[in-house]
Amino acid sequence: MADLKYYDVILRPVVTEKSMNAMADKKYAFYVNPDATKGQIKEAVEKMFAGAKVASVNTMNLTGKTRRRNSAGGIVSGKTAERKKAIVQLTADSAEIELFTGL
Repeated sequence: MADLKYYDVILRPVVTEKSMNAMADKKYAFYVNPDATKGQIKEAVEKMFAGAKVASVNTMNLTGKTRRRNSAGGIVSGKTAERKKAIVQLTADSAEIELFTGL
């Protein structure tokens, strides 16, 4: 297992309609490092965003999808990248994550 620092754990936020609706319940979605554990994700969110207190972390591994395309040499197939997504539930008395305000 890799020695991950807290700033290497969270890669970017997930900005979709479903994730924006979940923010009303203080649930935030992030793409995270595939080697990160739930404890590391919790620590990273609490250190990176001041006033955030994490109640729970749910993770899911997203497998790469098979894609096909036509090229000059014929049909070429490949896969998209595999990712890991984390849904972070904040406590009721926690501060909002400023990254998502105004979106």
